[in-house]
Amino acid sequence: MGVALFAPPPHAARASDAAMTPMYVWSRGVEEKDMVTILCYRRIRIRTGPGKRLSYLAFPPGVLSLRSRLNNVKRALLRVTATLAGVCLLAGCGHGGGRQSRQGAPAHAGSIPTATAKPATIHPKLVISGIIAPYQNVMLTNNLPEPTDAVNVNEGDRVTKGEVLAVLNTADLQAQYESAEHTASSDSSKADQAVFTAQQTIDQAPNTVSTAREALNQSQSNLNQANADLARDRSLESQGYLSAQSLQTQQTLANVYTANVRSNQAALNSAVISQRTNGNMQEGLQAATVSSARQDAASAQAEARNLSAQISRATIVSPVDGIVVNRNLNPGEYPGSRTIFVVQQDDPVFAELNASSSDVFRVHTGALVALTIPGQPNARYQGTTIGVLGQVSPGSTNFTVKVLVRNTKGALAAGLPVTGVIALPSASGVGIPVTAFLDDSHTSVMIDKDGTAARSSVREVANDGTTSIVEGLKSGTTVISNGQLGITAGEDLEDGP
Repeated sequence: MGVALFAPPPHAARASDAAMTPMYVWSRGVEEKDMVTILCYRRIRIRTGPGKRLSYLAFPPGVLSLRSRLNNVKRALLRVTATLAGVCLLAGCGHGGGRQSRQGAPAHAGSIPTATAKPATIHPKLVISGIIAPYQNVMLTNNLPEPTDAVNVNEGDRVTKGEVLAVLNTADLQAQYESAEHTASSDSSKADQAVFTAQQTIDQAPNTVSTAREALNQSQSNLNQANADLARDRSLESQGYLSAQSLQTQQTLANVYTANVRSNQAALNSAVISQRTNGNMQEGLQAATVSSARQDAASAQAEARNLSAQISRATIVSPVDGIVVNRNLNPGEYPGSRTIFVVQQDDPVFAELNASSSDVFRVHTGALVALTIPGQPNARYQGTTIGVLGQVSPGSTNFTVKVLVRNTKGALAAGLPVTGVIALPSASGVGIPVTAFLDDSHTSVMIDKDGTAARSSVREVANDGTTSIVEGLKSGTTVISNGQLGITAGEDLEDGP
């Protein structure tokens, strides 16, 4: 096959006056009769790379004889053909030539893809992976010194809140509870009796004081009368009108009334003190007696309640909805101090996603997260970030984004790997294609500056996987949208020779 060249037809006066038409040249080894005459009025140049050109000289007609011209043209064109074949193999050239990288390998073929930097608003997302963790692991223990009557669940069973997991034997506790109930009832009755007695004593105290005072007054009146009679009898006895025996009898009676007065005075004092000491139902001796009786009754009732609580604890129930992940109790065994059940609450669950230090400032509490499970691309779960935890281990730069997600169907098992897509705050500014960056640092791009490639430094603000918002570029700048073409600064971006 041949290589297409362009030359003006014979009738053209100048190369610029003629339309370029393709002629064909065959390589060495063809018959002389198969050659064609090349008529040219200028030197033909073929671009082989930046700054490099290859040329050959065609001869005008009439200079040599036909055969001489053919031989000379044949030799010249055979050299050109060999050179063009090598150039085409190395540069992959086609019509009009092609570009090469500085290393000699093809850098890009055809037109160079470009994009115009322009204002844009994006909604970036952060894609990070992690694992599912249970909402909580509830470890159940029971220190009752009672044997186990029955165990109703096995590891892996799903349980609901309040479901009975196991039952301990409580025969002895039941007997103690009944005894405590009787004691509490008796003490309650005694407390009621104390209230009635105290009320009676308090109510009788004023009457007792009044009676004692009346007795004192009566004895005092009798004493006064006896003393008056004694004085009269002494006067009569001195005048000889009354015997000494009668006087003595009156004296004895006066002494008796004096003793009665002292006795009644003491009784009155005692009644007053008793009334003051007994007090009322709010304070005083009787109030204290009632309070003590009531405390005894309350203590007995508390003992009964304590035994009742122990009996209730003998029925071990699940505190949450979840899965039994550990069972360490069998019928006949005593619970002791060990963990007898572990129930894992799996709705909701946490997705603990691994984040780098650069992600910490981009994720905010309350951000929406879409979770997917490997192997189930169509299953999506929605969650919400509840916080960013500190470094995973001392000295590390890894952090954990904690996401709360509902797990109503139970598909998100603890330990399952997941991928989370976190919605980040939107960003606005000058947008360019993500593919325009020259390397993974996203700090530079190649722009078209008057037909020549130029390197421009930028700072990426955010990206959504397709468009990047950058600083350092003006809106309207033409950017080479494929930063991996190998185009270098200063390279001519215009096609053609």
